[in-house]
Amino acid sequence: MTEGWLVVVDPQNIFASPQSEWGSPFFAEAMANIGRLAERFGERVVVTRWMPTADRSTSWGAYFTAWPFADQPAGDALFDLVPEAVSLSVRPTLDLPTFGKWGVELETIVGRGAHVVLAGVSTDCCVLSTALAGADAGAHLTVATDACAGSTAENHAAAVHVLGLYPPQITLATTAEILALAEG
Repeated sequence: MTEGWLVVVDPQNIFASPQSEWGSPFFAEAMANIGRLAERFGERVVVTRWMPTADRSTSWGAYFTAWPFADQPAGDALFDLVPEAVSLSVRPTLDLPTFGKWGVELETIVGRGAHVVLAGVSTDCCVLSTALAGADAGAHLTVATDACAGSTAENHAAAVHVLGLYPPQITLATTAEILALAEG
Protein backbone atom coordinates (compact mmCIF):
# COMPACT_ATOMS: atom_id res chain seq x y z
CA MET A 1 0.00 0.00 0.00
CA THR A 2 2.88 2.45 0.55
CA GLU A 3 3.41 2.58 -3.22
CA GLY A 4 0.21 4.62 -3.25
CA TRP A 5 -0.63 7.99 -1.80
CA LEU A 6 -2.29 9.34 1.30
CA VAL A 7 -4.62 12.28 0.67
CA VAL A 8 -5.59 14.13 3.84
CA VAL A 9 -8.71 16.15 3.19
CA ASP A 10 -9.01 19.53 4.91
CA PRO A 11 -7.39 19.15 8.36
CA GLN A 12 -8.17 22.77 9.18
CA ASN A 13 -9.15 24.82 12.20
CA ILE A 14 -12.65 25.37 10.82
CA PHE A 15 -13.32 21.63 11.12
CA ALA A 16 -11.34 21.01 14.32
CA SER A 17 -12.37 23.81 16.65
CA PRO A 18 -15.23 23.07 19.05
CA GLN A 19 -16.15 26.76 18.66
CA SER A 20 -16.66 26.36 14.90
CA GLU A 21 -20.12 25.54 13.59
CA TRP A 22 -18.38 22.91 11.45
CA GLY A 23 -16.14 21.50 14.17
CA SER A 24 -16.18 17.71 14.35
CA PRO A 25 -16.19 16.16 17.81
CA PHE A 26 -14.18 13.28 16.31
CA PHE A 27 -11.41 15.38 14.77
CA ALA A 28 -8.70 14.63 17.37
CA GLU A 29 -9.23 10.85 17.10
CA ALA A 30 -9.09 10.99 13.31
CA MET A 31 -6.00 13.21 13.40
CA ALA A 32 -4.11 10.69 15.56
CA ASN A 33 -4.75 8.00 12.92
CA ILE A 34 -3.88 10.40 10.11
CA GLY A 35 -0.51 10.93 11.79
CA ARG A 36 0.11 7.18 11.90
CA LEU A 37 -0.75 6.86 8.21
CA ALA A 38 1.38 9.84 7.22
CA GLU A 39 4.43 8.28 8.88
CA ARG A 40 3.96 5.20 6.68
CA PHE A 41 3.42 7.13 3.43
CA GLY A 42 6.35 9.51 3.98
CA GLU A 43 6.73 11.87 1.04
CA ARG A 44 3.63 10.44 -0.68
CA VAL A 45 1.21 12.56 1.33
CA VAL A 46 -0.97 15.35 -0.06
CA VAL A 47 -2.88 17.69 2.26
CA THR A 48 -5.82 19.70 0.96
CA ARG A 49 -7.58 22.79 2.26
CA TRP A 50 -11.07 24.04 1.58
CA MET A 51 -10.91 27.74 0.77
CA PRO A 52 -13.85 30.15 0.57
CA THR A 53 -12.96 31.61 -2.79
CA ALA A 54 -15.84 30.23 -4.84
CA ASP A 55 -17.86 32.47 -7.13
CA ARG A 56 -20.72 33.96 -5.09
CA SER A 57 -22.86 34.36 -8.24
CA THR A 58 -23.35 30.56 -8.22
CA SER A 59 -24.97 28.34 -5.60
CA TRP A 60 -21.96 29.14 -3.41
CA GLY A 61 -23.56 32.54 -2.77
CA ALA A 62 -26.54 30.86 -1.09
CA TYR A 63 -24.14 28.53 0.72
CA PHE A 64 -22.28 31.42 2.31
CA THR A 65 -25.57 33.09 3.17
CA ALA A 66 -26.50 29.91 5.07
CA TRP A 67 -23.05 29.72 6.73
CA PRO A 68 -21.99 33.36 7.25
CA PHE A 69 -19.34 32.47 9.85
CA ALA A 70 -17.35 30.78 7.06
CA ASP A 71 -17.61 33.73 4.68
CA GLN A 72 -14.19 35.08 5.61
CA PRO A 73 -11.13 36.08 3.61
CA ALA A 74 -8.98 33.15 2.52
CA GLY A 75 -6.21 34.29 4.88
CA ASP A 76 -8.40 33.94 7.98
CA ALA A 77 -7.01 31.60 10.67
CA LEU A 78 -10.16 29.45 10.34
CA PHE A 79 -8.68 28.04 7.14
CA ASP A 80 -5.21 27.33 8.54
CA LEU A 81 -4.10 23.74 8.99
CA VAL A 82 -4.25 22.46 12.54
CA PRO A 83 -0.75 22.32 14.08
CA GLU A 84 -0.63 18.50 13.81
CA ALA A 85 -1.19 18.71 10.05
CA VAL A 86 1.42 21.33 9.20
CA SER A 87 4.27 18.82 8.85
CA LEU A 88 2.30 15.93 7.32
CA SER A 89 3.48 16.67 3.79
CA VAL A 90 6.59 18.07 2.17
CA ARG A 91 4.34 19.42 -0.60
CA PRO A 92 2.38 22.66 -0.49
CA THR A 93 -1.28 22.25 0.38
CA LEU A 94 -3.73 21.79 -2.45
CA ASP A 95 -6.16 24.66 -1.86
CA LEU A 96 -9.51 24.42 -3.64
CA PRO A 97 -12.88 26.16 -3.24
CA THR A 98 -14.79 22.90 -3.67
CA PHE A 99 -16.06 20.12 -1.43
CA GLY A 100 -14.43 17.43 -3.54
CA LYS A 101 -10.69 17.69 -3.97
CA TRP A 102 -10.36 15.21 -6.82
CA GLY A 103 -9.58 16.91 -10.08
CA VAL A 104 -6.76 17.60 -12.49
CA GLU A 105 -4.61 19.21 -9.76
CA LEU A 106 -4.72 16.18 -7.46
CA GLU A 107 -4.54 13.64 -10.28
CA THR A 108 -1.43 15.37 -11.62
CA ILE A 109 0.28 14.77 -8.27
CA VAL A 110 -0.84 11.19 -7.57
CA GLY A 111 -1.16 9.94 -11.15
CA ARG A 112 -4.03 8.62 -13.21
CA GLY A 113 -5.51 5.40 -11.82
CA ALA A 114 -3.51 5.83 -8.62
CA HIS A 115 -3.95 3.88 -5.40
CA VAL A 116 -5.01 6.45 -2.82
CA VAL A 117 -5.88 6.25 0.85
CA LEU A 118 -8.31 9.01 1.82
CA ALA A 119 -8.55 10.47 5.30
CA GLY A 120 -9.76 13.74 6.77
CA VAL A 121 -12.91 15.78 7.31
CA SER A 122 -15.66 15.75 6.99
CA THR A 123 -16.56 12.22 6.07
CA ASP A 124 -20.07 13.30 5.11
CA CYS A 125 -19.00 16.16 2.86
CA CYS A 126 -15.49 16.71 1.52
CA VAL A 127 -14.20 13.14 1.94
CA LEU A 128 -17.33 11.69 0.32
CA SER A 129 -17.20 14.21 -2.53
CA THR A 130 -13.51 13.53 -3.12
CA ALA A 131 -13.97 9.76 -3.09
CA LEU A 132 -16.84 9.72 -5.57
CA ALA A 133 -15.04 11.99 -8.02
CA GLY A 134 -11.87 9.90 -7.63
CA ALA A 135 -13.78 6.71 -8.36
CA ASP A 136 -15.30 8.30 -11.45
CA ALA A 137 -11.79 9.27 -12.58
CA GLY A 138 -10.58 5.67 -12.24
CA ALA A 139 -8.58 5.90 -9.03
CA HIS A 140 -8.36 2.98 -6.59
CA LEU A 141 -9.45 4.44 -3.27
CA THR A 142 -9.35 3.15 0.27
CA VAL A 143 -11.16 5.28 2.82
CA ALA A 144 -9.48 5.05 6.20
CA THR A 145 -12.70 5.03 8.16
CA ASP A 146 -11.14 5.77 11.56
CA ALA A 147 -8.93 8.50 10.09
CA CYS A 148 -12.01 10.42 8.96
CA ALA A 149 -14.19 12.64 11.12
CA GLY A 150 -17.83 13.25 10.41
CA SER A 151 -19.97 16.18 11.45
CA THR A 152 -21.85 13.77 13.73
CA ALA A 153 -21.52 10.06 14.48
CA GLU A 154 -24.69 9.40 12.50
CA ASN A 155 -23.51 11.39 9.48
CA HIS A 156 -20.11 9.67 9.56
CA ALA A 157 -21.82 6.25 9.61
CA ALA A 158 -24.16 7.24 6.78
CA ALA A 159 -21.25 8.46 4.63
CA VAL A 160 -19.23 5.31 5.32
CA HIS A 161 -22.27 3.26 4.35
CA VAL A 162 -22.59 5.14 1.04
CA LEU A 163 -18.86 4.84 0.34
CA GLY A 164 -19.15 1.09 0.95
CA LEU A 165 -21.56 0.87 -1.98
CA TYR A 166 -18.78 1.58 -4.51
CA PRO A 167 -16.48 -1.45 -4.58
CA PRO A 168 -14.11 -2.22 -6.12
CA GLN A 169 -13.19 1.41 -6.82
CA ILE A 170 -13.75 2.44 -3.20
CA THR A 171 -12.90 0.13 -0.32
CA LEU A 172 -13.11 0.73 3.41
CA ALA A 173 -10.44 -0.11 5.97
CA THR A 174 -9.23 0.97 9.38
CA THR A 175 -5.85 2.53 9.96
CA ALA A 176 -4.59 -0.72 11.50
CA GLU A 177 -5.74 -2.72 8.45
CA ILE A 178 -4.05 -0.27 6.05
CA LEU A 179 -0.81 -0.35 8.02
CA ALA A 180 -0.88 -4.15 8.21
CA LEU A 181 -1.31 -4.36 4.41
CA ALA A 182 1.60 -1.97 3.97
CA GLU A 183 3.83 -4.25 6.02
CA GLY A 184 2.70 -7.40 4.23
